[in-house]
Amino acid sequence: MSINVNELTKKYGTQLALNKVSFKINTGEIVGFLGPNGAGKSTLMKILTGFIPPSSGDAFVNDIDVVENPIDIKKIIGYLPENNPLYLDMYVKEYLEFVAGIYKLGKNTKSRIKEVIEMTGLGDEQHKKIAALSKGYRQRVGLMQALIHNPEVLILDEPTSGLDPNQIIEIRNLISDIGKEKTVLLSTHIMQEVEAICNRVLIIDKGKLIANDKTESIVIDKTDNYQSIVVEFSSKVHSNQLMSIKFVDQVANIKDNNWIIQSSTEDDIRPLIFDFAVSKSLQVLSMQKQEKSLEDVFRELTN
Repeated sequence: MSINVNELTKKYGTQLALNKVSFKINTGEIVGFLGPNGAGKSTLMKILTGFIPPSSGDAFVNDIDVVENPIDIKKIIGYLPENNPLYLDMYVKEYLEFVAGIYKLGKNTKSRIKEVIEMTGLGDEQHKKIAALSKGYRQRVGLMQALIHNPEVLILDEPTSGLDPNQIIEIRNLISDIGKEKTVLLSTHIMQEVEAICNRVLIIDKGKLIANDKTESIVIDKTDNYQSIVVEFSSKVHSNQLMSIKFVDQVANIKDNNWIIQSSTEDDIRPLIFDFAVSKSLQVLSMQKQEKSLEDVFRELTN
């Protein structure tokens, strides 16, 4: 077991930031860690990386207690915090040499720096001062320092923040490749990112873990009997007419003769919509069933 969290609780004075959170992450998993701002994500990641202690409960990374052995924990974890603290007056390569020295890479320093620079696509920027880099490139430097010591576990807090769409895809691909050999805990607000690269999803809200499941399963399990049908009719129809269709719970006009029709029944309501159109001498120009997304589930669970 790569990460094992049991009844983890953290209080700041009277504020309960984490409330008996428990979960396990296996070696080689890429796990998306989701939650609204202030839900407790960063607090939990800081505990796992040995930066702050919990108020109660236990946390282990590769069977090492994060409270009793904070130095050993830092040797096996690569951590990219949300605010990505960097020494802006240092040059990129100089900064990596500095970080490599902290981890005592010794004779492997030169080859490892070359390797992570190639991994993150910063070859052209390595001789620039960090202060001269864009936010996106600074984010890559932060990712490099997290990877420099070849850690077994990566904990990434908003790793694609500030990147353009092309850079986001590059970093996603990099994280996917890394996740084949390492354990990755990835915090992000980008649901498409989680759906694209994560095997499993953890959702936390107000300090409590409220969901823990495979990425594809969490949408299915949380959307039982949910249907959202987008339909375009050939001519005008009124909302009260659509509401008369059996099992329809809610309708909304998108524009002109385009409607979203929602239902919570187990039965497919598309045949009922078609029958309604025939009874009203309407043509159905298009009709499509929309699947609920991870974003929909997240909003419902953390509403």
